Amino acid sequence: MIDWNITYAAIWRQRQGFLRPVKLLDNLRLDQLLGIEDQKQQAVANTQRFLAGLPANNVLLWGARGTGKSSLIKALLNNFKFEGLRVIEIDKEDLIYLPEIVDNIRDKPQRFIIYCDDLSFETGETLYKPLKSLLEGSIELPPDNVLFYATSNRRHLMPEYMRDNLETQLIGGEVHYSDTVEERISLSDRFGLKLAFYPHTTDTYLAIIDSFFPEFTGDRAELHKAALDFAHQHAAKNGRTAKQFYIAHAHPLL
Repeated sequence: MIDWNITYAAIWRQRQGFLRPVKLLDNLRLDQLLGIEDQKQQAVANTQRFLAGLPANNVLLWGARGTGKSSLIKALLNNFKFEGLRVIEIDKEDLIYLPEIVDNIRDKPQRFIIYCDDLSFETGETLYKPLKSLLEGSIELPPDNVLFYATSNRRHLMPEYMRDNLETQLIGGEVHYSDTVEERISLSDRFGLKLAFYPHTTDTYLAIIDSFFPEFTGDRAELHKAALDFAHQHAAKNGRTAKQFYIAHAHPLL
């Protein structure tokens, strides 16, 4: 059994069928996440409401890769862990175990975010059905100490095809979506707060680079040029690329 008084996060391990306590948390802070101020503000406000016992929304963080979606979840935990926030990470393939996980924590005094990274479903998959029950309840209401936060590259969590939209009709001045589109939208609509993450600008990318090199005493223009060259090689100017550049160049080359 996990002692949630001293354990701040856990990961579901399917093969053993248990929650493994996380011993080493990533120490990311909210002020380290640049270029996503609006998303941070909304996520913090929603989490504060949750911790205060007020109505709060399940959250979908969707958008471009490497822009801070997963990092924001980690930073929220670090910011609020001493106020009773706990995080349970679960893979998409393990969503069928959601009812058992929720049953184990619904009577705990702490407030739990069940977190799924890189969540998306292919056409025909049914793994999302237990998630629907958690998000809105079935015959039993969802517990008030559990929310679901997910990250995804897809706004509606499912692939979108032009042929699906062709089946949409305009009847009596109202849009009637095809069954396929309705199914896709019905899942994402269960997230009351949807935060969009867009590709970083060059200025934001370089600001992230500077945050990784606060004590750099060399030519900062040369540092920026090297960082941009690195980003071009990786075809991405985002926080993940900036961190990779820092790992590759911080010691002792620059």
